[in-house]
Amino acid sequence: MSLQNQIDQDIKKAMLAKEKDKLVALRAIKSALLLAKTEKSSAELSEDDETKLLQKLIKQRKESAEIYQKQGRNDLADKELSEAKIIKNYLPEQMSDEELTSSIKVIIDEVGASTMADMGKVMGVATKKLAGKAEGKAIADKVKVLLAK
Repeated sequence: MSLQNQIDQDIKKAMLAKEKDKLVALRAIKSALLLAKTEKSSAELSEDDETKLLQKLIKQRKESAEIYQKQGRNDLADKELSEAKIIKNYLPEQMSDEELTSSIKVIIDEVGASTMADMGKVMGVATKKLAGKAEGKAIADKVKVLLAK
């Protein structure tokens, strides 16, 4: 089942169950999917594009929540974080810290990286191989740690 169909079904379920918070998050996903399809002028988005889109939505929610917390608006921050949690359910399962470390070590060996100057090479390969399985920030942080050794 495509993500679009899954979202449509879940919107109907959320409407029937009167889950307002979930409905807002699902409508945001649907809106972003429709916008992305319109921009690409294609009938379907690839699974990779859908994953990137969901990660972008989650990142936006987390950044908004951070700003709200700095301004002392915890009510709005909680709302954003709850939406991020709902959106996260539609992402593929994320890698554990150990899996991420081992994957990046393999990539570092493949690329032949040894210093921080090689970080760009490692990140280029890592972001493609690990897309959807780990957040870009987590990948970058792990690459920095491993190359600093």
